[in-house]
Amino acid sequence: MKHVDQILHADWIIPIEPDAGSLSDHCIVIDGERIVEVIPSKLAPDRFTADNEFKLKEHVLIPGLINCHTHGAMTLFRGLADDIPLQTWLEEHIWPAEARCVDRNFVHDGTLLGAAEMLRSGTTCFNDMYFFPDEAAAAAIEAGIRAVVGMIIIGFPSAWAGNNDEYLHNGQRVHDHYRSHPLIDTAFAPHAPYTVDDETLRRVAILAEELDVPIQMHIHETAREVNQEVADRGRRPLSRLADLGLMSHRLMAVHMTALTSHEITDVAMAGVSVVHCPESNLKLASGFCPLAKLLGAGINVALGTDGAASNNDLDMFSEMRTAALLAKGVAEDACAAPAEQILRMATFGGAKALGMENELGSLAKGKLADIVAVDLGGFSAAPIYNPISQIVYAGHRDQVSNVWVGGRRVLADGQLTNIDTVALKRTTNRWRDRIAER
Repeated sequence: MKHVDQILHADWIIPIEPDAGSLSDHCIVIDGERIVEVIPSKLAPDRFTADNEFKLKEHVLIPGLINCHTHGAMTLFRGLADDIPLQTWLEEHIWPAEARCVDRNFVHDGTLLGAAEMLRSGTTCFNDMYFFPDEAAAAAIEAGIRAVVGMIIIGFPSAWAGNNDEYLHNGQRVHDHYRSHPLIDTAFAPHAPYTVDDETLRRVAILAEELDVPIQMHIHETAREVNQEVADRGRRPLSRLADLGLMSHRLMAVHMTALTSHEITDVAMAGVSVVHCPESNLKLASGFCPLAKLLGAGINVALGTDGAASNNDLDMFSEMRTAALLAKGVAEDACAAPAEQILRMATFGGAKALGMENELGSLAKGKLADIVAVDLGGFSAAPIYNPISQIVYAGHRDQVSNVWVGGRRVLADGQLTNIDTVALKRTTNRWRDRIAER
Protein backbone atom coordinates (compact mmCIF):
# COMPACT_ATOMS: atom_id res chain seq x y z
CA MET A 1 0.00 0.00 0.00
CA LYS A 2 1.34 3.41 -0.99
CA HIS A 3 1.04 6.55 1.12
CA VAL A 4 0.14 9.73 -0.81
CA ASP A 5 -0.70 13.34 -0.04
CA GLN A 6 -4.33 13.56 -1.19
CA ILE A 7 -7.21 11.58 -2.63
CA LEU A 8 -10.15 13.43 -4.21
CA HIS A 9 -13.39 11.46 -4.53
CA ALA A 10 -16.27 12.82 -6.63
CA ASP A 11 -19.50 11.64 -8.17
CA TRP A 12 -18.07 12.42 -11.61
CA ILE A 13 -14.63 13.03 -13.10
CA ILE A 14 -14.16 14.45 -16.59
CA PRO A 15 -10.56 13.58 -17.52
CA ILE A 16 -10.63 15.02 -21.11
CA GLU A 17 -7.68 12.78 -22.01
CA PRO A 18 -7.45 9.83 -22.54
CA ASP A 19 -11.19 9.33 -21.91
CA ALA A 20 -13.51 11.72 -23.69
CA GLY A 21 -16.56 11.16 -21.47
CA SER A 22 -17.16 11.25 -17.73
CA LEU A 23 -16.29 8.71 -15.06
CA SER A 24 -18.69 7.98 -12.19
CA ASP A 25 -17.62 7.33 -8.60
CA HIS A 26 -13.92 7.69 -9.29
CA CYS A 27 -11.12 9.39 -7.42
CA ILE A 28 -7.91 11.25 -8.23
CA VAL A 29 -4.83 10.25 -6.26
CA ILE A 30 -2.27 13.05 -5.80
CA ASP A 31 1.25 12.90 -4.48
CA GLY A 32 3.27 16.11 -4.42
CA GLU A 33 2.32 18.20 -7.43
CA ARG A 34 1.25 15.35 -9.72
CA ILE A 35 -1.58 12.91 -10.33
CA VAL A 36 -0.65 9.35 -9.39
CA GLU A 37 -3.81 7.56 -10.51
CA VAL A 38 -7.42 8.08 -11.61
CA ILE A 39 -9.28 4.99 -10.40
CA PRO A 40 -12.68 3.84 -9.13
CA SER A 41 -13.14 5.05 -5.55
CA LYS A 42 -13.86 1.53 -4.32
CA LEU A 43 -10.31 0.47 -5.24
CA ALA A 44 -8.52 3.28 -3.40
CA PRO A 45 -8.62 1.89 0.20
CA ASP A 46 -6.75 -1.26 -0.83
CA ARG A 47 -4.04 0.64 -2.69
CA PHE A 48 -3.48 3.99 -0.97
CA THR A 49 -3.48 5.82 2.33
CA ALA A 50 -3.51 9.62 2.30
CA ASP A 51 -2.81 12.59 4.53
CA ASN A 52 -5.97 14.27 3.21
CA GLU A 53 -9.01 12.64 1.68
CA PHE A 54 -11.85 14.71 0.19
CA LYS A 55 -15.28 13.21 -0.45
CA LEU A 56 -16.94 15.66 -2.80
CA LYS A 57 -20.55 14.51 -3.07
CA GLU A 58 -22.57 15.85 -6.02
CA HIS A 59 -19.36 17.33 -7.43
CA VAL A 60 -17.62 16.92 -10.74
CA LEU A 61 -13.83 17.20 -11.06
CA ILE A 62 -12.46 18.78 -14.23
CA PRO A 63 -8.99 19.85 -15.34
CA GLY A 64 -8.11 23.39 -14.37
CA LEU A 65 -9.45 25.81 -16.97
CA ILE A 66 -6.81 27.56 -19.09
CA ASN A 67 -7.54 31.17 -19.99
CA CYS A 68 -5.38 31.42 -23.08
CA HIS A 69 -5.56 35.18 -23.61
CA THR A 70 -5.67 37.84 -20.91
CA HIS A 71 -4.40 41.29 -20.08
CA GLY A 72 -4.51 40.66 -16.34
CA ALA A 73 -3.50 44.09 -15.10
CA MET A 74 -6.27 45.68 -17.15
CA THR A 75 -8.77 44.27 -14.67
CA LEU A 76 -8.30 47.66 -13.01
CA PHE A 77 -9.86 49.20 -16.15
CA ARG A 78 -13.02 47.09 -15.87
CA GLY A 79 -15.95 49.30 -16.89
CA LEU A 80 -13.77 52.29 -17.73
CA ALA A 81 -14.78 52.54 -21.38
CA ASP A 82 -17.81 50.60 -22.57
CA ASP A 83 -20.05 50.48 -25.64
CA ILE A 84 -17.54 51.87 -28.17
CA PRO A 85 -15.67 50.33 -31.15
CA LEU A 86 -12.24 48.74 -30.78
CA GLN A 87 -10.10 51.47 -32.31
CA THR A 88 -11.90 54.25 -30.43
CA TRP A 89 -11.72 52.17 -27.26
CA LEU A 90 -7.95 51.75 -27.67
CA GLU A 91 -6.86 55.10 -29.04
CA GLU A 92 -9.13 57.48 -27.11
CA HIS A 93 -9.58 55.68 -23.80
CA ILE A 94 -7.32 52.73 -22.98
CA TRP A 95 -3.97 53.95 -24.33
CA PRO A 96 -4.33 57.40 -22.69
CA ALA A 97 -5.30 55.76 -19.37
CA GLU A 98 -2.29 53.46 -19.63
CA ALA A 99 0.00 56.41 -20.29
CA ARG A 100 -1.24 58.07 -17.08
CA CYS A 101 -1.40 55.10 -14.75
CA VAL A 102 0.61 52.06 -15.77
CA ASP A 103 3.65 51.33 -13.64
CA ARG A 104 4.97 48.33 -11.71
CA ASN A 105 2.45 48.70 -8.89
CA PHE A 106 -0.46 48.96 -11.33
CA VAL A 107 0.53 45.72 -13.06
CA HIS A 108 1.10 43.82 -9.82
CA ASP A 109 -2.15 44.95 -8.21
CA GLY A 110 -4.26 44.57 -11.35
CA THR A 111 -2.89 41.11 -12.09
CA LEU A 112 -3.50 40.02 -8.49
CA LEU A 113 -7.10 41.20 -8.81
CA GLY A 114 -7.46 39.25 -12.04
CA ALA A 115 -5.81 36.16 -10.55
CA ALA A 116 -8.23 36.21 -7.62
CA GLU A 117 -11.18 36.34 -9.99
CA MET A 118 -9.78 33.59 -12.18
CA LEU A 119 -9.01 31.19 -9.33
CA ARG A 120 -12.44 31.77 -7.85
CA SER A 121 -13.95 30.77 -11.20
CA GLY A 122 -11.86 27.66 -11.86
CA THR A 123 -9.01 29.00 -13.98
CA THR A 124 -5.66 27.52 -12.92
CA CYS A 125 -3.47 28.89 -15.75
CA PHE A 126 -3.61 32.09 -17.76
CA ASN A 127 -1.67 33.35 -20.76
CA ASP A 128 -1.00 37.05 -20.27
CA MET A 129 0.03 39.94 -22.49
CA TYR A 130 0.93 43.20 -20.80
CA PHE A 131 3.68 45.56 -19.69
CA PHE A 132 5.94 44.64 -16.76
CA PRO A 133 5.49 40.88 -17.18
CA ASP A 134 7.85 40.34 -14.23
CA GLU A 135 5.26 42.01 -11.99
CA ALA A 136 2.50 39.89 -13.50
CA ALA A 137 4.59 36.81 -12.70
CA ALA A 138 5.15 37.98 -9.12
CA ALA A 139 1.40 38.50 -8.63
CA ALA A 140 0.65 35.05 -10.06
CA ILE A 141 3.12 33.44 -7.68
CA GLU A 142 1.57 35.31 -4.76
CA ALA A 143 -1.89 34.06 -5.76
CA GLY A 144 -0.71 30.51 -6.42
CA ILE A 145 -1.94 30.44 -10.03
CA ARG A 146 -0.03 29.22 -13.04
CA ALA A 147 0.86 31.87 -15.65
CA VAL A 148 2.51 32.26 -19.03
CA VAL A 149 3.66 35.87 -19.07
CA GLY A 150 4.08 37.62 -22.39
CA MET A 151 7.33 39.24 -23.42
CA ILE A 152 5.40 42.13 -24.93
CA ILE A 153 6.51 44.16 -27.94
CA ILE A 154 4.62 47.14 -29.30
CA GLY A 155 5.78 49.82 -31.69
CA PHE A 156 5.73 52.79 -29.35
CA PRO A 157 7.47 53.70 -26.07
CA SER A 158 5.90 52.70 -22.79
CA ALA A 159 6.84 52.64 -19.13
CA TRP A 160 8.21 49.12 -19.74
CA ALA A 161 10.49 49.87 -22.73
CA GLY A 162 11.46 52.73 -24.99
CA ASN A 163 12.00 50.88 -28.29
CA ASN A 164 11.91 47.44 -29.89
CA ASP A 165 15.42 46.52 -28.73
CA GLU A 166 14.47 47.32 -25.15
CA TYR A 167 11.24 45.34 -25.40
CA LEU A 168 13.17 42.28 -26.60
CA HIS A 169 15.95 42.71 -24.04
CA ASN A 170 13.60 43.26 -21.11
CA GLY A 171 11.44 40.33 -22.13
CA GLN A 172 14.36 37.94 -22.37
CA ARG A 173 15.52 39.07 -18.95
CA VAL A 174 12.14 38.02 -17.55
CA HIS A 175 12.42 34.70 -19.38
CA ASP A 176 15.85 34.04 -17.88
CA HIS A 177 14.71 34.96 -14.37
CA TYR A 178 11.68 32.63 -14.37
CA ARG A 179 12.93 29.84 -16.62
CA SER A 180 12.91 27.25 -13.79
CA HIS A 181 9.95 28.47 -11.76
CA PRO A 182 7.22 25.83 -11.28
CA LEU A 183 4.37 28.29 -11.87
CA ILE A 184 5.76 30.66 -14.51
CA ASP A 185 6.50 30.24 -18.21
CA THR A 186 7.01 32.86 -20.89
CA ALA A 187 5.90 33.57 -24.45
CA PHE A 188 6.81 36.26 -26.92
CA ALA A 189 3.91 38.69 -27.23
CA PRO A 190 4.16 41.06 -30.20
CA HIS A 191 0.98 43.08 -29.90
CA ALA A 192 -0.34 42.92 -33.47
CA PRO A 193 0.84 43.06 -37.10
CA TYR A 194 -0.10 46.74 -37.31
CA THR A 195 1.97 47.71 -34.24
CA VAL A 196 5.19 45.73 -34.83
CA ASP A 197 7.55 46.12 -37.80
CA ASP A 198 8.89 43.38 -40.06
CA GLU A 199 12.43 43.28 -38.71
CA THR A 200 11.26 42.90 -35.13
CA LEU A 201 8.85 40.12 -36.08
CA ARG A 202 11.67 38.27 -37.88
CA ARG A 203 13.75 38.49 -34.71
CA VAL A 204 10.83 37.19 -32.64
CA ALA A 205 10.47 34.16 -34.90
CA ILE A 206 14.18 33.34 -34.54
CA LEU A 207 14.33 33.96 -30.79
CA ALA A 208 11.22 31.85 -30.16
CA GLU A 209 12.99 28.90 -31.75
CA GLU A 210 16.18 29.53 -29.79
CA LEU A 211 14.38 29.86 -26.45
CA ASP A 212 11.77 27.19 -27.28
CA VAL A 213 8.80 29.36 -26.32
CA PRO A 214 5.44 30.12 -27.98
CA ILE A 215 4.32 33.38 -29.57
CA GLN A 216 0.98 35.07 -28.94
CA MET A 217 -0.35 37.88 -31.08
CA HIS A 218 -3.61 39.66 -31.90
CA ILE A 219 -4.21 38.69 -35.53
CA HIS A 220 -7.12 39.44 -37.89
CA GLU A 221 -9.05 40.83 -34.94
CA THR A 222 -11.30 42.92 -37.18
CA ALA A 223 -12.03 43.26 -40.89
CA ARG A 224 -10.97 46.89 -40.59
CA GLU A 225 -7.51 45.85 -39.40
CA VAL A 226 -7.14 43.45 -42.33
CA ASN A 227 -8.37 45.99 -44.87
CA GLN A 228 -5.98 48.62 -43.52
CA GLU A 229 -3.06 46.22 -43.87
CA VAL A 230 -4.05 45.54 -47.47
CA ALA A 231 -4.25 49.28 -48.14
CA ASP A 232 -0.88 49.98 -46.48
CA ARG A 233 1.13 46.95 -47.58
CA GLY A 234 -0.83 45.36 -50.38
CA ARG A 235 -1.33 42.08 -48.52
CA ARG A 236 -3.26 40.49 -45.69
CA PRO A 237 -1.60 40.13 -42.28
CA LEU A 238 -1.42 36.32 -42.27
CA SER A 239 0.39 36.34 -45.60
CA ARG A 240 2.92 38.81 -44.23
CA LEU A 241 3.43 36.77 -41.05
CA ALA A 242 4.03 33.64 -43.12
CA ASP A 243 6.82 35.35 -45.05
CA LEU A 244 8.35 36.56 -41.77
CA GLY A 245 8.56 33.01 -40.41
CA LEU A 246 5.89 33.24 -37.72
CA MET A 247 3.38 30.71 -39.07
CA SER A 248 4.22 27.59 -37.08
CA HIS A 249 3.07 25.45 -34.16
CA ARG A 250 4.51 28.12 -31.85
CA LEU A 251 2.01 30.78 -32.90
CA MET A 252 -1.17 31.50 -30.94
CA ALA A 253 -3.30 33.65 -33.23
CA VAL A 254 -5.71 35.55 -31.00
CA HIS A 255 -9.20 36.58 -32.22
CA MET A 256 -9.06 35.61 -35.93
CA THR A 257 -12.48 36.92 -36.93
CA ALA A 258 -11.75 37.85 -40.56
CA LEU A 259 -10.55 34.75 -42.41
CA THR A 260 -10.82 33.34 -45.91
CA SER A 261 -11.14 29.61 -46.60
CA HIS A 262 -7.57 29.64 -47.97
CA GLU A 263 -6.28 31.23 -44.77
CA ILE A 264 -8.03 28.59 -42.67
CA THR A 265 -6.27 25.91 -44.73
CA ASP A 266 -2.91 27.67 -44.33
CA VAL A 267 -3.36 27.96 -40.57
CA ALA A 268 -4.21 24.26 -40.32
CA MET A 269 -1.21 23.21 -42.40
CA ALA A 270 1.16 25.39 -40.37
CA GLY A 271 -0.04 23.97 -37.05
CA VAL A 272 -1.03 27.40 -35.71
CA SER A 273 -3.37 27.46 -32.71
CA VAL A 274 -6.26 29.93 -32.64
CA VAL A 275 -7.34 31.58 -29.38
CA HIS A 276 -11.04 32.37 -29.53
CA CYS A 277 -12.31 35.27 -27.35
CA PRO A 278 -16.03 35.31 -28.15
CA GLU A 279 -17.36 37.70 -25.51
CA SER A 280 -14.75 40.39 -26.09
CA ASN A 281 -15.28 40.09 -29.84
CA LEU A 282 -19.02 40.51 -29.36
CA LYS A 283 -18.70 43.46 -26.99
CA LEU A 284 -16.33 45.35 -29.28
CA ALA A 285 -18.26 44.27 -32.41
CA SER A 286 -15.01 42.90 -33.81
CA GLY A 287 -16.64 40.15 -35.84
CA PHE A 288 -17.27 36.42 -35.56
CA CYS A 289 -14.51 33.85 -35.39
CA PRO A 290 -15.56 30.96 -37.69
CA LEU A 291 -15.16 28.37 -34.95
CA ALA A 292 -16.95 25.49 -36.66
CA LYS A 293 -14.81 25.90 -39.79
CA LEU A 294 -11.62 26.04 -37.73
CA LEU A 295 -12.52 22.87 -35.83
CA GLY A 296 -13.59 21.18 -39.06
CA ALA A 297 -10.16 21.94 -40.53
CA GLY A 298 -8.48 20.22 -37.57
CA ILE A 299 -7.09 23.45 -36.08
CA ASN A 300 -6.36 23.47 -32.36
CA VAL A 301 -8.58 26.11 -30.77
CA ALA A 302 -8.21 27.46 -27.23
CA LEU A 303 -10.45 29.86 -25.33
CA GLY A 304 -9.60 33.20 -23.77
CA THR A 305 -11.54 35.98 -22.10
CA ASP A 306 -9.32 38.83 -23.30
CA GLY A 307 -8.99 41.57 -20.67
CA ALA A 308 -11.69 42.59 -18.21
CA ALA A 309 -11.65 46.04 -19.81
CA SER A 310 -13.38 44.61 -22.88
CA ASN A 311 -15.31 41.60 -21.59
CA ASN A 312 -15.92 42.64 -18.63
CA ASP A 313 -15.01 39.55 -16.64
CA LEU A 314 -12.48 36.72 -16.63
CA ASP A 315 -15.10 33.97 -16.36
CA MET A 316 -14.27 30.91 -18.45
CA PHE A 317 -17.62 29.26 -17.66
CA SER A 318 -19.40 32.14 -19.33
CA GLU A 319 -16.88 32.06 -22.18
CA MET A 320 -17.55 28.35 -22.81
CA ARG A 321 -21.29 28.83 -23.04
CA THR A 322 -20.99 31.87 -25.31
CA ALA A 323 -18.51 30.07 -27.57
CA ALA A 324 -20.79 27.08 -27.94
CA LEU A 325 -23.94 29.08 -28.68
CA LEU A 326 -22.21 31.55 -30.97
CA ALA A 327 -20.63 28.76 -33.01
CA LYS A 328 -24.03 27.22 -33.64
CA GLY A 329 -25.55 30.53 -34.65
CA VAL A 330 -22.72 31.51 -36.99
CA ALA A 331 -22.60 28.07 -38.63
CA GLU A 332 -26.41 27.76 -38.65
CA ASP A 333 -25.84 24.25 -37.33
CA ALA A 334 -27.07 23.06 -33.94
CA CYS A 335 -24.45 20.28 -34.02
CA ALA A 336 -21.52 22.69 -34.31
CA ALA A 337 -19.09 22.89 -31.36
CA PRO A 338 -20.68 20.32 -29.01
CA ALA A 339 -20.18 20.59 -25.27
CA GLU A 340 -17.37 18.01 -25.16
CA GLN A 341 -15.41 19.97 -27.75
CA ILE A 342 -15.93 23.28 -25.97
CA LEU A 343 -14.72 21.91 -22.62
CA ARG A 344 -11.72 20.42 -24.40
CA MET A 345 -10.92 23.85 -25.89
CA ALA A 346 -11.00 25.39 -22.40
CA THR A 347 -8.60 22.79 -21.01
CA PHE A 348 -6.52 20.61 -23.32
CA GLY A 349 -6.81 23.04 -26.24
CA GLY A 350 -5.25 25.78 -24.15
CA ALA A 351 -2.50 23.48 -22.92
CA LYS A 352 -1.67 22.45 -26.49
CA ALA A 353 -1.60 26.06 -27.68
CA LEU A 354 0.92 26.83 -24.94
CA GLY A 355 3.02 23.76 -25.76
CA MET A 356 2.17 22.33 -22.33
CA GLU A 357 -0.15 19.47 -23.29
CA ASN A 358 2.17 16.90 -21.68
CA GLU A 359 1.77 18.65 -18.31
CA LEU A 360 -1.67 20.30 -18.27
CA GLY A 361 -5.14 20.15 -19.73
CA SER A 362 -6.34 16.72 -18.64
CA LEU A 363 -6.65 14.54 -15.56
CA ALA A 364 -4.22 11.74 -16.34
CA LYS A 365 -1.53 9.85 -14.51
CA GLY A 366 1.73 11.79 -14.34
CA LYS A 367 0.24 15.19 -15.13
CA LEU A 368 0.30 18.22 -12.84
CA ALA A 369 -2.58 18.18 -10.39
CA ASP A 370 -4.39 21.30 -11.61
CA ILE A 371 -7.94 20.37 -10.69
CA VAL A 372 -11.28 22.13 -10.23
CA ALA A 373 -14.21 20.84 -8.19
CA VAL A 374 -17.62 22.02 -9.40
CA ASP A 375 -20.66 21.61 -7.15
CA LEU A 376 -23.64 20.32 -9.13
CA GLY A 377 -25.79 19.77 -6.06
CA GLY A 378 -27.92 22.88 -6.37
CA PHE A 379 -31.35 22.98 -7.98
CA SER A 380 -30.05 25.13 -10.85
CA ALA A 381 -27.99 22.13 -11.98
CA ALA A 382 -30.77 19.57 -11.58
CA PRO A 383 -31.50 17.12 -13.04
CA ILE A 384 -28.16 15.83 -14.28
CA TYR A 385 -28.10 13.60 -17.34
CA ASN A 386 -24.70 14.57 -18.75
CA PRO A 387 -22.27 16.45 -16.47
CA ILE A 388 -20.28 17.76 -19.46
CA SER A 389 -23.34 19.41 -20.97
CA GLN A 390 -24.30 20.67 -17.54
CA ILE A 391 -20.95 22.46 -17.14
CA VAL A 392 -20.95 24.07 -20.59
CA TYR A 393 -24.60 25.03 -20.95
CA ALA A 394 -25.77 25.52 -17.35
CA GLY A 395 -22.59 25.85 -15.31
CA HIS A 396 -21.47 29.06 -13.66
CA ARG A 397 -18.42 30.12 -11.72
CA ASP A 398 -20.23 30.31 -8.39
CA GLN A 399 -20.43 26.52 -8.47
CA VAL A 400 -16.63 26.22 -8.16
CA SER A 401 -15.94 25.07 -4.62
CA ASN A 402 -12.29 23.96 -4.57
CA VAL A 403 -9.25 24.46 -6.79
CA TRP A 404 -5.86 22.79 -6.73
CA VAL A 405 -2.80 24.07 -8.63
CA GLY A 406 0.08 21.63 -8.70
CA GLY A 407 -1.54 19.74 -5.84
CA ARG A 408 -1.85 22.85 -3.64
CA ARG A 409 -5.37 23.80 -2.57
CA VAL A 410 -5.67 27.47 -3.53
CA LEU A 411 -9.47 27.67 -3.21
CA ALA A 412 -10.91 25.87 -0.20
CA ASP A 413 -14.70 25.69 0.08
CA GLY A 414 -15.03 28.92 -1.87
CA GLN A 415 -12.31 30.84 -0.02
CA LEU A 416 -9.00 31.86 -1.56
CA THR A 417 -6.15 30.55 0.56
CA ASN A 418 -3.33 32.84 -0.60
CA ILE A 419 -5.03 36.21 -1.12
CA ASP A 420 -6.30 38.67 1.48
CA THR A 421 -9.46 39.69 -0.36
CA VAL A 422 -10.29 42.54 2.04
CA ALA A 423 -6.89 44.16 1.45
CA LEU A 424 -7.19 43.51 -2.28
CA LYS A 425 -10.53 45.32 -2.42
CA ARG A 426 -9.04 48.32 -0.60
CA THR A 427 -6.14 48.44 -3.06
CA THR A 428 -8.54 48.17 -6.00
CA ASN A 429 -10.63 51.07 -4.71
CA ARG A 430 -7.51 53.25 -4.40
CA TRP A 431 -6.68 52.52 -8.04
CA ARG A 432 -10.26 53.31 -9.06
CA ASP A 433 -9.99 56.75 -7.48
CA ARG A 434 -6.67 57.44 -9.20
CA ILE A 435 -7.79 56.19 -12.62
CA ALA A 436 -11.00 58.23 -12.44
CA GLU A 437 -8.98 61.44 -12.09
CA ARG A 438 -8.80 62.54 -15.71
